[in-house]
Amino acid sequence: MRARAEALRPSTLKAVFFVFASLCAWYSGYLLAELIPDVHLSSAVYSIQSIGKKPVLKAPTPKRQKCDHWSPCPADTYAYRLLSGGGRDKYAKICFEDEMLIGEKTGNVARGINIAIVNWSQPQLTEKVLNLMYIDPADNSGPMTKFIQNAPSKSLLFMVTHDDGSSRLKEDAKQVIEALGSTEIRNMRFRSSWVFVAAKGFELPAGIQREKINHSNDAKNRYSGWPAEIQVEGCIPKGPS
Repeated sequence: MRARAEALRPSTLKAVFFVFASLCAWYSGYLLAELIPDVHLSSAVYSIQSIGKKPVLKAPTPKRQKCDHWSPCPADTYAYRLLSGGGRDKYAKICFEDEMLIGEKTGNVARGINIAIVNWSQPQLTEKVLNLMYIDPADNSGPMTKFIQNAPSKSLLFMVTHDDGSSRLKEDAKQVIEALGSTEIRNMRFRSSWVFVAAKGFELPAGIQREKINHSNDAKNRYSGWPAEIQVEGCIPKGPS
């Protein structure tokens, strides 16, 4: 009997140890279940699969600025952007304070020199644009001269070409544009791309980009012999109200 009892003692101890270990394991699992929040299995699998992968950084979508500027103009300035025509189907555009003054969508752009005149002192008025004109200088060099001369004082004048703006451009028209500060009007050739910002009755700041011209009409370029479009853009200080 004694030998049999001694033989059963190790088995009993093992059984007790097994029961104790099972209780500990159950209790540990219970604590983990209480402490860890519920997570869907798919999310857990995705998290495991994502370990070691490089994080993907997404840049925020840039905020659109007035007249499609890359950076905003200061609060005390007006935004402008002038784009000449390029080829047969790239029409000229004049944008001021995010309003398209001249362009294909507004239906008021044509062959020649396109001009918009804006009241510098009060462009916030409903009638922001004092006048618009698209002029083929082959027929309207004289009217264009009068149009510019009749622009009131404290006016901004924006000029862009589409197709050709130089054919038979008369001397009086060249002189009136030259008097506004253009240095390229006498350099225009057939179908030259040209943009010009001018002021009447006040001086624009020296740092403002005002004029650009492009004569390139290489047959190998993207418009097959037509000069490519060019543009100027910037911020003009607001005038006195």
